[in-house]
Amino acid sequence: MTTNQLTQVQLDQLRGLDSFTVADTILMFDVRLRNTGFTDSRVHCIFPDFPPIVGYAATARIRTSNPPMEGHSYHDRTVWWNHILSVPEPRILVVEDIDEHPGLGSFIGEVHANILDALGCVGVVTNGAVRGLRAVRAIGFQMFAGNLSVSRAYAHIFDVGGPITVAGMKVQPGDLLHGDVHGVQTIPLEIADKIPDAAERIVRNKERIVALCHSGEFTLDKIRAAVKDWKP
Repeated sequence: MTTNQLTQVQLDQLRGLDSFTVADTILMFDVRLRNTGFTDSRVHCIFPDFPPIVGYAATARIRTSNPPMEGHSYHDRTVWWNHILSVPEPRILVVEDIDEHPGLGSFIGEVHANILDALGCVGVVTNGAVRGLRAVRAIGFQMFAGNLSVSRAYAHIFDVGGPITVAGMKVQPGDLLHGDVHGVQTIPLEIADKIPDAAERIVRNKERIVALCHSGEFTLDKIRAAVKDWKP
C-alpha cells in the first residue's frame, strides 16, 4: 500500500495530461522496461470522450462463467468495499476476471458503478465485461473493459486486495493509475511528482516539431535533428 501520496495539486496536474504524454515521460526516467506497466488491446476505454482519470488502485479477482456447487447463485460478498476504503482517494477499482474466457458475465453495471462512485472511485479497469452504459455515463464514472455483456451470469468476487494482472498490466493495491481513451498505465510512485514538469518539456518539444512541419523552414536535416532531441 502506498505511503507517499501525491498532493491534490499534483493529482490535478497528472489529470491534465493525456496518457501517451505520461507514457513518454515515464520512459525518460528509465525506471522499468518499456513494454510493461500498461494495458494492451484486451482492454479498451468505454467512454473515450471522458477526460483522463487518476487514482490509486484497489484490486479484486472475479469469476463469471461457472455455477456454484450448490444453489443457483453465489453469496454476495461486501468485504471488498472495506478494501476499497483502505486505499487513498481518488480510487480506481481494478478487477481481474480469471476465467479461461474472461467477460462472459458482467460484474460492473449501473448498481456497482454507483456504489463505487459513492466509495470515492473515479473508474474501474477490468479484462472482463461491463454493462449499463447509459446509466453509468450519466454519473461520469469511467470504465475500461474487455467487452460488454448483457448478463451478470455467475459473476462473483472471490479474492480482494492482492496483486493482479489485467491486460498485461501488473497492479498492486495502492498503485497510482492514469487512464484515458488510449488505455491505462501505472505511474511509478518514486517519479510521480516529477512527471508534470518533465511532461511539459516533452509537450514543448512536440509543439516545435509540429510547427516546423508546417513552416517554410522545413528540411529533412532540421526535422531529423528535432526528432532526435525529442525522442524519449
